[in-house]
Amino acid sequence: MKIALDAMGGDYAPDVTVAGAIEAVTEADLEVILVGDRQRIQATLSGKRYPQERISLVHASEVVGMDESPSAALRKKKDSSVRRAVELVRDGAADAVVSAGHSGVMMATSLFVLGKLPHVDRPAIAAMMPGMNSFFVVVDAGANVDCKPENLLEFGAMGNAYYQAIFDEPAPRVALLSNGEEDSKGNELTKETFGLLKHADLNFVGNIEGKDVFVGAADVIVCDGFTGNVLLKVSEGLADTIIKMLKREIASLVTGKIGYLMMKPAIRNFKKRTDYDEYGGAPLLGINGTSIVCHGRSTTRAIKNALKMASEMAKKGVHRRIAERLDALHKKNDGEKKHAKV
Repeated sequence: MKIALDAMGGDYAPDVTVAGAIEAVTEADLEVILVGDRQRIQATLSGKRYPQERISLVHASEVVGMDESPSAALRKKKDSSVRRAVELVRDGAADAVVSAGHSGVMMATSLFVLGKLPHVDRPAIAAMMPGMNSFFVVVDAGANVDCKPENLLEFGAMGNAYYQAIFDEPAPRVALLSNGEEDSKGNELTKETFGLLKHADLNFVGNIEGKDVFVGAADVIVCDGFTGNVLLKVSEGLADTIIKMLKREIASLVTGKIGYLMMKPAIRNFKKRTDYDEYGGAPLLGINGTSIVCHGRSTTRAIKNALKMASEMAKKGVHRRIAERLDALHKKNDGEKKHAKV
């Protein structure tokens, strides 16, 4: 698999992006195309040890700033590193694209250059999150603030196909995030969506409350992008706070040092499990290709894992499986409409 990496994207680029690429090609069976300022990238690569046949460069003369609007970037910066990276996927020179740059620009560029899959109204971000016993996926995690019930139905179908491909699970449990388990709970959006998901060809398990999100009650959690992004950010902050609170409480005990030494492995494992760097990035589902969006503050490990994720998604043809799922969903809906008219 060849992965195009926006080498100039992120708070610490190109040092972190180049380092992540080196670790990825050293550990995994993939190739990375670094896209950006050739002179700066070559200077960063200088003196590093890595399999040189697995890293190549494509020059891009422009960089999109974090304060620029997606529309302006698309219109004015046609030789930006993020655009050139996405175009490599469009042209068949790369199998997937990864960027830790401006997330809005990355999403807009992926949509503009690669296009949407058939039957997709709005692409969505799928965020992988750790549960009590396994991982679950939140769709949408930030791409769409305002949604219609039909959008959430698409999110459920796309999340289902994504989870099936990544975890080899034939029937992922799909749930709708709401303020109560009862069918009647929620706002107008969730109430209407409930009916659509209930009659879709999905393993729909009903509404799920915030308190049950992490206990393993569902594999795919559906919500609008505003709610999903709040859930994601609160979860990240809570995990960091819990670790700090535990360390402070242990330190306050007389036997604190002994207690910390005994608990250190457990705390380290918990931190690793809840650390964003372990997942690297979040895929943009509904795009005609594989596009991974990363945090601007991504570390070397995050970039490395995002590249690995991109390679795995491309290898398993996740976007094609999503297209098949949506096609089946719409054929079923069309059939039911024709039957209802008769």
